[in-house]
Amino acid sequence: MSNNPEFPPVANLLFPPLPIEEWEDTKNTLHLFFQIVGKIRLSLFPKTNHWWHVTLYLSPRGITTRPIPYVNITFEIEFDFIDHKLVIKTSDGKVKSFDIDTLSVSDFYKSVFSTLSDLGIDCSIKPVPYDVPFSNTPFESDTEHSSYDKEYVSRYWRIMIQINSVFEEFRAGFTGKSTPVHLYWHHADLAVTRFSGKRAPDLEGGTAADREAYSHEVISFGFWAGDDSVRAPAFYSYTYPEPEGLSGEPLMPEQAVWNTEGAGAMAVLMYDDVRVSDDPIQAILDIMESAYSAGSKLADWNVRGLELKTP
Repeated sequence: MSNNPEFPPVANLLFPPLPIEEWEDTKNTLHLFFQIVGKIRLSLFPKTNHWWHVTLYLSPRGITTRPIPYVNITFEIEFDFIDHKLVIKTSDGKVKSFDIDTLSVSDFYKSVFSTLSDLGIDCSIKPVPYDVPFSNTPFESDTEHSSYDKEYVSRYWRIMIQINSVFEEFRAGFTGKSTPVHLYWHHADLAVTRFSGKRAPDLEGGTAADREAYSHEVISFGFWAGDDSVRAPAFYSYTYPEPEGLSGEPLMPEQAVWNTEGAGAMAVLMYDDVRVSDDPIQAILDIMESAYSAGSKLADWNVRGLELKTP
């Protein structure tokens, strides 16, 4: 690996710095953009178990809804983070797009629904942010959130592309029920979840969505870019229901820790520890494998029966 500054290490190109302080206003604006588009998918896509129907996905150019059924066509909404546009395509050959790098949330909201109307798509959503700490302003009125730093949006997406590929590799080793690798626009975290196949005890408290999401035993894994309480991007994993003694189990790599300050134990590995490691991809796989090993062992999952056997 070259030490020449003109040729930075490959890891620095694939996993560059993502300090929240440098792009927080842009991150918050983008998060609200995701919520608007995600709510359209929520409104029109057939309801799927555990709320999988609401999620967004990584694409070769950005982040997409994937095809959404509508009357006798399908359509797709894609954030194009190469040209910084929102592109809406339909199965009857129509394509419309608009630039997103100069828009407030209000402008974006109006442009999305105007474009859908032009394409003959009628949709309504609850037009307010969902459980974000930085805004409760209705989308149509939100002119405050209007930051869009192209460099950081592109950097964030390219990092997510790499992480998505690692999550797909991890997912491939499991033969049980698993989510796709998908982006939840609630907290804007990229996640993949494994299921034991057994029902979980009824969740006390929480919303109807929470009770549906956690109706079965899970071990979940994810990445998020930081927020008000965690001021840096990080990888995480948790087991639900949480078995006794989980936080005492070993984790890899050595920088990974159990965070027990919230409602339960969460395995955490900071992104900055990953990006400066000798092998960032292996570091991500290590936190996922070790967290899964800890949770599945203590929760008495049928680990061998859920493992993909390769010839």
